[in-house]
Amino acid sequence: MTGEAYDPSADGAKTDFADEMSYGDYLKLDRLLEQQQPLSDAHDEMLFVIQHQTSELWMKLAIHELVAAREELRKDRTAQVFKMLARVSRIFEQLNSAWDVLRTMTPADYTRFREALGPSSGMQSWQYRMIEYVLGNRNVNMLKPHEHVPEIHRMLSDELARPSFYDEVLRLLFSTVDGSTAALPTPSLDTPRQAVPEVQARWKIVYENTDEYWTLYELGEKLVDLEDYFRRWRFNHVTTVERVIGSKRGTGGTSGVPYLRRMLDVELFPELWHLRGDL
Repeated sequence: MTGEAYDPSADGAKTDFADEMSYGDYLKLDRLLEQQQPLSDAHDEMLFVIQHQTSELWMKLAIHELVAAREELRKDRTAQVFKMLARVSRIFEQLNSAWDVLRTMTPADYTRFREALGPSSGMQSWQYRMIEYVLGNRNVNMLKPHEHVPEIHRMLSDELARPSFYDEVLRLLFSTVDGSTAALPTPSLDTPRQAVPEVQARWKIVYENTDEYWTLYELGEKLVDLEDYFRRWRFNHVTTVERVIGSKRGTGGTSGVPYLRRMLDVELFPELWHLRGDL
């Protein structure tokens, strides 16, 4: 051990970036770190802003993975799909952990800046809506909060016009189990997902014959894993909001906790959950 300060350039590390791309340049950190601009002088508003901005970044990645997974599924490239779904599950694990940080904010802390939010609300997150639409939970009424931004409204509307990721899963399910898609139910492009007996019957065949349909079985469990994390994220959202605002209405005009609890009943892949009682 010596008293001399370590110089990374002595080991070949580059330290002069006058004419080269640096870490900050690549990530555009100057622009990124300028986006945290609280509207009050409350200490905890910075936490609130960063919590939601980072959540939106993770959701951007989730959309990137899910859209790519749908394309790979159309090509029957299930190995690539499995990797992407596993990544999305880990993304929601990260989103779940973020609630632990936000829960360090007390009701008194939140009250100091809540008025600064105006009518803005997480319900208005278009990326969250896109995730639900891609996965198959399609409530056309949730387009309304985005009508004031035509480009976003158009993106969400375009998603409602194409088969969801789960629709592509069902195409693979029927073509594999039946040998054709003749009996495949018509996709519900712009209505919430409901359990379909014919779909559940095919999944039951898969789960009762796992060796014969191992790829479909593994795909089904990847979807259950993803929805498991997704449900936990929703549940943690409810408990965090209840802990911070109690029975107050949400800033966006919703009933607050009762509204979020209602969202807990939404099923993304209902047949995969319902069939468990039949096995």
